[in-house]
Amino acid sequence: MNIVVLVKQVPDTYSERRLAGADHALDRESADAVLDEVNERAVEEALQITEAQGGEVTVVCMGPDRATDAIRKALSMGADKAVHLSDAALGGTDAPATARALAKVIGTVEDVHLVIAGNEATDGRVGAVPAMVAEVLGWPQLTFARKVETDGSSVKAERETDAGIVNIEAGLPAVVSVTEKINEPRYPSFKGIMAAKKKPVSVLSLAEAGIEAGEVGLAGAATQVVASAPKPPKTAGVKVTDEGQGGVAIAGFLAGEKLV
Repeated sequence: MNIVVLVKQVPDTYSERRLAGADHALDRESADAVLDEVNERAVEEALQITEAQGGEVTVVCMGPDRATDAIRKALSMGADKAVHLSDAALGGTDAPATARALAKVIGTVEDVHLVIAGNEATDGRVGAVPAMVAEVLGWPQLTFARKVETDGSSVKAERETDAGIVNIEAGLPAVVSVTEKINEPRYPSFKGIMAAKKKPVSVLSLAEAGIEAGEVGLAGAATQVVASAPKPPKTAGVKVTDEGQGGVAIAGFLAGEKLV
């Protein structure tokens, strides 16, 4: 099977993240960048499938030049090759335009049977891009999967919802998004890290991918952030000294804050 895995480089959750003052978009240069954790699990799932059934894993990433580090991490895990959509005009692209652009890039990869992605990235948490990609491609979507099985002609998944577990199935080609419960990603070995340096990475501009500049970026976004401000610092709390009336004091405080 030939599998495409959608990956994204995101600010490290342990780094301080902020919005840029000029356009209120995420200031990606202000924080350390890593391969999104759930994307690692998507790569792992694709590797397990191809190790069992044969085939090839292609990583597809949309992002600036520094996203190469995330791509190399996926390649060091065992992915075979990558396609990197990188263009300055992509900055500020919203979720629908991202899905349309990724679908164009997927179209440059030959004979794709399955697309696997994380259910949501930690920088935006939109949680809808995989479904949007499926819609653009016209393929079935199996989202929020905690278990995936495929026989080469169809794919089955256990989808976790608030109401319970739903078993879903679709013919291939299809798009699957996975949650953090799908697996435990492998650590890249030294051999894998060295091999990743020689694996092919195709870098595409918007024009090379067949994408119009007006379709992406802040200019093509359906929404716009007009103002932003940093989160205010935490203020000192209320200290209750219990001298026999602590419970009454706490209840009074909660009532004053309209919490009870």
